[in-house]
Amino acid sequence: MGNREDLLAGAITCLKEKGWARTTVRDIAAAAGVSHAAIGYHYGSREALLTAALIQAIDEWGSEIDSAVSARSLADGYETFWDETVRSYATHLPMWRATIDALLQAEHNPALRAQLSDGQRQGREGIAAGLLGIEESAVTDEQARTIGAVQSALISGVLMQHLLDPDTAPSGAEVVAGLRALAALTASDPADDRSRTPAPVTRAVDG
Repeated sequence: MGNREDLLAGAITCLKEKGWARTTVRDIAAAAGVSHAAIGYHYGSREALLTAALIQAIDEWGSEIDSAVSARSLADGYETFWDETVRSYATHLPMWRATIDALLQAEHNPALRAQLSDGQRQGREGIAAGLLGIEESAVTDEQARTIGAVQSALISGVLMQHLLDPDTAPSGAEVVAGLRALAALTASDPADDRSRTPAPVTRAVDG
């Protein structure tokens, strides 16, 4: 590999071992086996390099899951997707901790926030394309902002539960079962929803 690729690999290693905030230029240079000056020459800044490393790691994780479900039917594929997603949390927990760390840093770093936001938009499109079985270029804005955005939120939410308490976090089968239950609730008649309003709440409103 050249210096640029070495730096990217070194940054990914540092993200896994130290997280975003604790990784220094010296750490990256040592992990890559290059001089500090190479970071500025190839990437401009520590933040730009760490962002590139983070996005590449997330892309690789997405490709790993895509390859696991690509040969499955749509009916089997979604539960398989969640099985592989949940399994991958244990494998990639250091990188996901680094992702959370980067998101916190982005609040005070407009350049990082812009890059992560762009990655999020691309991620929504990629997720929607995978679920719909179409090319990413064919994904509409509506599909990205509905299927893609909601699936992205689900992934993030389940990930947070695994980060905090993996022993009680939902399995892939439990995620799918929960989604089916939610789908049944959202598909119900509004009148049925009103009929299920808890009596104490109704009396409090009426009174």
